[in-house]
Amino acid sequence: MNIKKILTVALAGAISISMLAGCGAEKTQEVKEDNSLTKVQEQGYFTLGLDADFAPMGFTEDDGTIVGFDIDLANAVAEKMGVKVEVKPIDWDSKAMELSTGKIDVIWNGFSITDERRQEVLFSNPYLSTKQSVIVKAGSDIKTKADLAGKKIALQDSSTSEDALKGDAATYESIGDENISRFKENSQVLMEVESGRADAAVIDEIFVRYYLQKENMLDKFVVLEEGFDEEDYGVGGRLGDYALMEAINKALDECKAEGITSEISMKWFGEDLIK
Repeated sequence: MNIKKILTVALAGAISISMLAGCGAEKTQEVKEDNSLTKVQEQGYFTLGLDADFAPMGFTEDDGTIVGFDIDLANAVAEKMGVKVEVKPIDWDSKAMELSTGKIDVIWNGFSITDERRQEVLFSNPYLSTKQSVIVKAGSDIKTKADLAGKKIALQDSSTSEDALKGDAATYESIGDENISRFKENSQVLMEVESGRADAAVIDEIFVRYYLQKENMLDKFVVLEEGFDEEDYGVGGRLGDYALMEAINKALDECKAEGITSEISMKWFGEDLIK
């Protein structure tokens, strides 16, 4: 091959590499582009996905209205952002898919922050803490977690109640997975204990204390003093939606600083539980 041909081939290769590099740069730039906040601002609202049976965080009243602590807080945050909230009940088992496919913009429903969930969800800063508790019927001989050995346990499927139980290896193994029944809604979990089909339930403490008081059932159940580790609630967004989550965090901080969040807490819990 003569010098002219060598130079021609080299020049063609250089141009091809340059074009590929350019395409790669464009693709990288496209992937990094974050219009999550702009999209919400342009449409004038963000869509909030929730399990509409999780009182007092977000639940459906008899007239079909969805209310709760998280609904009030989301509306306060949205007001700070200059947008509205569209509330959308979802299948809790499919929450990650609802988020990733764009059917909702955030999961906001007493959503516990866990390392496992961080693989699929971009979390806000924590705004409230709770723990998973053990609840039994009044008069039960179950007084501690050790008494759960071999007992029938009810809990909500795909929830941090199950994560908390499995995280306590000694308790989980003493019960045996075959003795654990899983249900879609926390109200069903309580019904299992009330009916005697389950000996105990592992359930979110904020939910269960509110629910028992609201339904005048405090005399029917006992929440054990011994529970599981404390966990934080946060707003869950799509991975990569940093602009939207930054705006939500900023609005959450403003609501806390102005005492708005504490007022909402007093309304729903009768005390200030805000982090």
